[in-house]
Amino acid sequence: MIKASAPGKLYIAGEYSVLEPGHPAILVALDQYITVNLKETIGQGTIRSSYSNGLSIPWTRKNGQFYIDERENPFAYVSQAVTTTESYLEELGKKLSFFDLEIESDLDNKDGRKYGLGSSGAVTVATIKALLKFHNVACDPLLVYKLAALTHLSIKSNGSFGDLAASSFGGWVAYACFERSWVLEKLKTHSIHSLIKKEWPKLKIEPLTPPKNLNLIIGWTGSPASTTQLVDLLNEEISEVDHYYNIFLKNSVETVNTIIDAFKKQNLSIIQKGIRRNRKLLQHLGANSGVHIETASLFDLCEIAEDYNGAAKSSGAGGGDCGIVIIDKSIDTTPLIKDWEKSEISHLPVSVHYEKTSIEI
Repeated sequence: MIKASAPGKLYIAGEYSVLEPGHPAILVALDQYITVNLKETIGQGTIRSSYSNGLSIPWTRKNGQFYIDERENPFAYVSQAVTTTESYLEELGKKLSFFDLEIESDLDNKDGRKYGLGSSGAVTVATIKALLKFHNVACDPLLVYKLAALTHLSIKSNGSFGDLAASSFGGWVAYACFERSWVLEKLKTHSIHSLIKKEWPKLKIEPLTPPKNLNLIIGWTGSPASTTQLVDLLNEEISEVDHYYNIFLKNSVETVNTIIDAFKKQNLSIIQKGIRRNRKLLQHLGANSGVHIETASLFDLCEIAEDYNGAAKSSGAGGGDCGIVIIDKSIDTTPLIKDWEKSEISHLPVSVHYEKTSIEI
């Protein structure tokens, strides 16, 4: 039995602007996981998880390739992760076999509602790590990230793939997306193996070390949000607010770079100022674009945190899900969390996940 896990993530800063290649964001990996268990079988395999109500979905091979009847497939990310990774493994001369794959998730609550911690990214990364282990290939974080990014490109994801970087590398990460068009063009003429070996233009994945007095507090509004739909909505509106959007991008880059620099200088006060500025930028983006980023619950979450000298903002695409608070460790957050509870905001008692090894590029 092979077991591999990948952590969930949250965005700390740089949302929306990170969709543009080379524009920085900061993410953090969290100790809530998706775990993939993989066991070799003969003749046919299955995939099972809570997503399929515990039912086993059969898969086979057609012309040597992984195949699930699309009428039965709730596992788009898993299926494509297998297809992409097995193509890479075949290029390495590995012999493919059948297997049963079982998925376990910490990334939703007891009622099955997702916390917004990046389950599609985590399940992609965990599946790739399990397959690499199954075939005795080292799980280099950059290799895992690039295979995961190629997987999401194949599904035509409209995201920045920052969640894949956080789940692959762990810890606090400064991230900027690669040039999608360059990668897609190279895929036409290059093997996956040779493409992964190349430097991808504008890609940045840099581990960060937080100040020792930094405390990260996470609140969950209980309202789910669809990143895909919110990004689609913004893309529809960009042409109408092109001038403002370019100003937003410029200000976001300056703000996130200031926060990254403050991490390197271990300056909590500057990090908090940057978080507050990023919140205002996202509020203005929402007001100018019509995309509902900071909901009433997220507003309450942030304002309550500010009452206790915490710097707070929505995390990710907004529209619900989680908000983050950066606060000094010397401050007792118990009253803050109690005030959240009065506003029906749940504190998520999670910690930062660090990989045993990481690579800087």
